Amino acid sequence: MHAMVLQRAGGRLAMEERPDPAPGPGQIRVRVEACGVCRTDLHVVDGELPDIRPPIVPGHEIVGRIEAAGEGVRLPLGARVGVAWLGHACGHCPYCLSARENLCDEPVFTGYTRDGGFATHTIADAAFSFPLGDGLDPVATAPLLCAGLIGWRSLKAAGEAQAIGIYGFGAAAHIISQVCHWQGRRVFAFTRPGDAEAQRFARSFGAEWAGGSDETPPASLDAAILFAPVGALVPQALAAVRKGGRVVCGGIHMSDIPSFPYRLLWEERSVASVANLTRADGEEFLEIAPRARVRTTTTRYPLDKANEALDDLRSGRLEGAAVLVP
Repeated sequence: MHAMVLQRAGGRLAMEERPDPAPGPGQIRVRVEACGVCRTDLHVVDGELPDIRPPIVPGHEIVGRIEAAGEGVRLPLGARVGVAWLGHACGHCPYCLSARENLCDEPVFTGYTRDGGFATHTIADAAFSFPLGDGLDPVATAPLLCAGLIGWRSLKAAGEAQAIGIYGFGAAAHIISQVCHWQGRRVFAFTRPGDAEAQRFARSFGAEWAGGSDETPPASLDAAILFAPVGALVPQALAAVRKGGRVVCGGIHMSDIPSFPYRLLWEERSVASVANLTRADGEEFLEIAPRARVRTTTTRYPLDKANEALDDLRSGRLEGAAVLVP
């Protein structure tokens, strides 16, 4: 197999040839057809997450086929599956026992604490893999495995909000805005100030208004979802939501939130974070996505161009999602 490997935090990925990995009990070896490039991969590569232990293969938006299976696996060889960020949960901590496996005390994360999908092959737990249909496009589907899933969990955290502000209009936003439109919600998109192309992109996916993050939307928001990892957006979003509104931080990493006056939080506004996802989230969203006719905008890169894909994501040169195709 071949893999793009991070040898040190903050470094560049390097191509390595390795023996094909052997699946253990309950595990599958997946031949990767496509792997999305997520902002969380940037946080891993750039050393912004704690306890990174190189060498590690990033990537957790994986679509592929089962090539080998360990003892106890019932999924058939050749079946197409999706592999997401939460690679394993212990099943016995208080969080797992209360249907909150996303907060597991002993988790395994694909592409962070276990090698991921920036490779031709990867190992995954069968119980944490999502069966996918043979007729789908692997490249178009890959971004659903994180951008879509975390977007869905963030939208659920926003409750019944009808007017929703989305800060940072990239992979997750362009997916979940389509779900909002399907559900009859109103979307107001916030981009980097002056980014006319991103604002056009947002409007093409149903946003009724798109402007810079420094602008005031034309209507008060019921809730806001922050996909941009910029802590300074939290008080700006609080200022934009109406009384009782909620600001949901949808990323795994964010720059520090600056101090702000209590009046922005008063009147029962709240700030919440979304951490990881559960398998139930995945099952719900993968059932909803085709009903909502979600379409993804993707840019393909060969596996050996993973560094270029990360660079394009980091600099904001992408519309939608980058996807590696081994």
